Amino acid sequence: MEIRANTRLPRRAEDVTLHTADGLALVGELALPERRPLVATLVTFHPLPTQGGFMDSHLLRKAAWRLPALADLAVLRFNTRGTSSPRGTSEGAFDGGVGERLDLAAAMDFVAERALPHPWQVGWSFGTELVLEYGLDHPADGAILLSPPLHRTTEAQLARWHGSGRPLVVLVPELDDFLRPDEARRRFAVVPEARVIAMPGCRHLWVGERQTREALTEIVRAVRPQALPLPTEWPVPEG
Repeated sequence: MEIRANTRLPRRAEDVTLHTADGLALVGELALPERRPLVATLVTFHPLPTQGGFMDSHLLRKAAWRLPALADLAVLRFNTRGTSSPRGTSEGAFDGGVGERLDLAAAMDFVAERALPHPWQVGWSFGTELVLEYGLDHPADGAILLSPPLHRTTEAQLARWHGSGRPLVVLVPELDDFLRPDEARRRFAVVPEARVIAMPGCRHLWVGERQTREALTEIVRAVRPQALPLPTEWPVPEG
């Protein structure tokens, strides 16, 4: 079977609820490898909910459907405060990236409580701003940014990542609507150790199987390169 946009590979999926310090319940899902040992964890943060972003935004959904089987990764995805998806609606209301600090904290607390190994924070668009602003406040192995707009993130917040010892991988679509590779290199120069990767022919929303596969490949390259190249068929052909 060829792996396509709507392919769901074997995994163990569990509905979860995250609890914030200000008393909100956030709905989410934890996807785990079906049988193989868990190697690392992706803690994902979705695009802007006022523009349709939620835990089922397609890259995050496809990561949860594929990467437990293809790379032995756990994928935690959830709706930030006030955000709805088929899984349900998280309590609270969108707070422009301010109250969402507690949402990120709740996700990282959940990872610690469940002893999920080697967490990497993965943000897409608005989610990258949560990671950049608040991610360093919590233990993690590294961070991956998909289509960072850098609308809310200040230079001082970026500069905190310099010398943090935490890998920062930045995937910048060549045709992004908000931040393209040359400008991204200039903005991220305050974090010289950041790895800014230009993604040829890609756009902010990563639409299409080619763009999806390239994004997932770079995520796995950062977190578990031994799993590359990602298979394009399932079951994986012998030999």
